[in-house]
This record gives sequence, structure tokens and C-alpha cells, in this order.
Amino acid sequence: MTINEAINHPEATLVDVRTPGEVAFESVPGAINIPLDEVPARWEEFKSMSRPLVVFCRSGNRSGQALMFLASKGIEDGMNGGGASDVLIHKM
Repeated sequence: MTINEAINHPEATLVDVRTPGEVAFESVPGAINIPLDEVPARWEEFKSMSRPLVVFCRSGNRSGQALMFLASKGIEDGMNGGGASDVLIHKM
């Protein structure tokens, strides 16, 4: 599945790991905001999220960190959506 297909999948969960302030500046409709610093405390929430799971931030760096952490907890099926602007470009 391509990132474009994942972002536009009807069952996709989009998770924005930016800070609430960043999300207030530029939001992605339908995305859930779980800031990167909250991922360790909230990782179990990711297990019940519908798939595909697309995690993004501003540039793709923090989303990559979040996905590495989630993989260490056994959640290995997430995709890095890159930056919020990238997700908005792909979102139909």
C-alpha cells in the first residue's frame, strides 16, 4: 500500500505527533493529536486504532521516532506520513 492509498483509506487512522501549538497553526482534518512526548505513556492506544496507521509530524523526523518506539512495543505496522503538509497534499 502506498502512503497516498494509506492516507486516503476509509479506515485509516492519522496520528499527528506535533505539539498542540503546531497543530493549532496547521491541522489535518480527521487526525488525532498525540504529541511525541506523550507516545510512551499512550502507546497502548495505538493497538486499537484502525488500520492503516499513518503517523506524521512537521518533517517526518518525530513521526519516525514515534514509529521506532511503537515498533519496540510490537506495533510494527505504522507508516511514516512525513510532514503535515505532505499529508495534506495526499489527502483527497
